[in-house]
Amino acid sequence: MHPQHDPDRWARLTAVAGQALAAAKVGEDAVAVDLVTGYLSGSPEGNEEIRELVLLLFSECSDMVAALGSGGATPVKMQVFDEDGQEVPIDDADPPVRTAIRTLLAEVHGDQEAAAEQIEIALANGQPQELATVVLQALRWTVKLALECEVRDLAVASWIEAALDE
Repeated sequence: MHPQHDPDRWARLTAVAGQALAAAKVGEDAVAVDLVTGYLSGSPEGNEEIRELVLLLFSECSDMVAALGSGGATPVKMQVFDEDGQEVPIDDADPPVRTAIRTLLAEVHGDQEAAAEQIEIALANGQPQELATVVLQALRWTVKLALECEVRDLAVASWIEAALDE
């Protein structure tokens, strides 16, 4: 983030992410994606802001995975399912889902540079629908992880908690 350039940027990004999380929580996937992409398409720094917003979500997911995994003492398993509900190997998942998984894994392992590279690849090579899938995956994981953290009385970022309590 570059708060020295725009001190309200963090507040705007978390507000948009929060609205999108609230929509994703109730199954309004198209609304959630439209909130993110609509906001960012109107921004002169759209790609930079979508990168920051998506990385913010994955960073929060990483923090929640760490909390759920007792700081690494208990492994957290990632699974990918197809439309029929069958588990598929990560390498066989659709490209945007693989991008989302690789981004989260990089964040979980503390490699923010690799996470940023994955999002950069999605921005550079992806079609709008692929980018929407990455955004939606980040939103879904954030919702699921936050709800699980709340059930276990683990900390969740206050802006996420507020968005999901709406």
